[in-house]
Amino acid sequence: MDNKHNESGTTGDSIVKIENLSHRYTVQWAIKGINLQINKKGIYGLLGSNGAGKSTLMNIMCGVLKQTNGDIFINNVNVKHDPIQAKRFIGFLPQKPPLHTDLTVEEYLRYAAYLRWIPGNSVKVAIDEVLEKCNITHFRKRLIRNLSGGYQQRVGIAQAIIHRPSLVVFDEPTNGLDPNQVLEIRKLIAEIGEERTVILSTHMLTEVQAVCDYIYMVEQGQMVFQGTVNEFDNYLSPNSLLISMMNPPLTDELSSLHGVLKVEEIGSNRFRLQFIDVRDVTENIMRLSLERGWQLTEISLEKNSLDTIFAELSKKAHK
Repeated sequence: MDNKHNESGTTGDSIVKIENLSHRYTVQWAIKGINLQINKKGIYGLLGSNGAGKSTLMNIMCGVLKQTNGDIFINNVNVKHDPIQAKRFIGFLPQKPPLHTDLTVEEYLRYAAYLRWIPGNSVKVAIDEVLEKCNITHFRKRLIRNLSGGYQQRVGIAQAIIHRPSLVVFDEPTNGLDPNQVLEIRKLIAEIGEERTVILSTHMLTEVQAVCDYIYMVEQGQMVFQGTVNEFDNYLSPNSLLISMMNPPLTDELSSLHGVLKVEEIGSNRFRLQFIDVRDVTENIMRLSLERGWQLTEISLEKNSLDTIFAELSKKAHK
């Protein structure tokens, strides 16, 4: 296979284009009416709770599953009509890396290179390139089964990029790793995103916020949000404050403050206040604490939990 052609892809504006994509396994639709378009390099988060339809979408995108309706184009190649050509542009790391643990790292990557039709005289260069990129050159002769989970994941990433694809799809790439390994894999993914388009599927908001430029959020099989990470953070503004006081007033007194909708006592002189305008409520509490001797010790904006965000966005999508 011609790697140069593979890396650049066919001419056209979109790297990934999905049109009215739907799929059902039996009666229930796993995904329904998905549309999205990616026109440039970067890291795109595919966010959703477990069972939201992310894996179905990725499997169709990578040619593993054939959709019920709709089309996916990778560099203008229709995955359904010409899956072999489309797959030349795609690198895929499933949630469980497809490793042959009885092979050495180098043997496995040679096998992956031939699967990707890399010409024989280019295989060594391709292997050396991904070994260096993934920082596993010193493990090239090591049996994969003797590597830690973090380094096995690096081998999985290496096989996904060995043919220089224009699109790389990662499914939950940091699952099961310790905190240090998570940071290292995120750094590697960020470096890959500087050179090509990356789609990162995860149910963890922190993962998306750490490495992604843009978010696609799927819930109950439908696209419920598309936008930048900043737009997502601002989409559902927090509407509650957590406050602690050494000498708190009665709950009724807090409830009567201008702009406070509801007060919940959560123990140890701590309260949750739902509000209309955060600045108004914050200024009132700080002023009255001084005037009335409440001895305010903490005031902080409470972020929505990811479950809450999923639920709220899903409601908005179905209105």
